[in-house]
Amino acid sequence: MKKTYLKIGKIVGSHGVKGMVRIECWCDSPEFLCGFKRLFTAENNEAVLKIEKASPHKNIALVKIRGIDTIEQAEEKRGTVLYIFRDDAKLEKGRYFIEEIIGSMVYDVNTHKLYGKITDVSPTGANDIWHINCDGKEVLFPSVPHFLSSVDVEKEIIYIDPPKGLFDDED
Repeated sequence: MKKTYLKIGKIVGSHGVKGMVRIECWCDSPEFLCGFKRLFTAENNEAVLKIEKASPHKNIALVKIRGIDTIEQAEEKRGTVLYIFRDDAKLEKGRYFIEEIIGSMVYDVNTHKLYGKITDVSPTGANDIWHINCDGKEVLFPSVPHFLSSVDVEKEIIYIDPPKGLFDDED
């Protein structure tokens, strides 16, 4: 389901003495996180943090937030989970956030048979692995373009063309 706010990372420390924070990124890359002009500390529009400057550094983002000007203020934010406003994110066609597909129903594109519901996603580096609950049994599905037919985040419906044998126990 398309959500209004999505978790994007967590402040893990300070950087320097002028109030910059280090953010552990929970998205594809620090570059993606650095593209936002505002972040949120809660799932509402009132907990907004205005970003003055952001740059990727290895696997984290270094961010200067308006109003945080000292190392002490930055350290007070350590552990804060950050959110983005979903409509601020511009994704390429066919891309989606992991949080938005959890709970989606998975069907066979050819037979329209319901396989089950996505309960979790494990990133592996090469591709994501979807955990599909099939009547109490967990099936691990490799999320690669060859096996994906369509993903409808709004309707929470996904059609797949799975590899032979993956769901054979279900028939």
